[in-house]
Amino acid sequence: MSYLPEPDSAYADTGARMNLSREARLVSAVILIAVPTVMYGGLTLLGVLTGGSAGLLPGNLQLDDTQAALWRAGHAHAGVWLIISLLLQLFLDAARLATPLLWLARISAPVAAVTVSAGFFGLAFAPAFRWVLYFGGASLVVAVLLTAIGLLRGGSAREHSMASDDRL
Repeated sequence: MSYLPEPDSAYADTGARMNLSREARLVSAVILIAVPTVMYGGLTLLGVLTGGSAGLLPGNLQLDDTQAALWRAGHAHAGVWLIISLLLQLFLDAARLATPLLWLARISAPVAAVTVSAGFFGLAFAPAFRWVLYFGGASLVVAVLLTAIGLLRGGSAREHSMASDDRL
């Protein structure tokens, strides 16, 4: 018994494939490898919030309400910003930017996810971690603005070179 759609069904493969650049595949793979760390963080957060009755409780860690809220924010931002990082990898393949700017945008997005969540976790214990949080926020701004500019400039350099080849 096959679970694949019949060739004439409405769900059959139309032949359309997503072609990611080597760079997008590389950065996306690294981002996906980071997802289990966010899952582990969720298990730890569950343990902290339930006093160890569920999840993992690291030692005798006790958080006040503000610290618990900062840990929740750190965990939530890590997951959401990793998803944004993955989406930006797709958009950057269609963006027209110089190679160094493409790499800056590709790397800034996942760096933002890590540093913002680290900033929230650290801020629960030391006010100096606010700078890590601010750096993470600025990193995402850089990634999003560069991606938007590249998309507004109209297509990737690869598309433009293919179009010029077609005119020959």
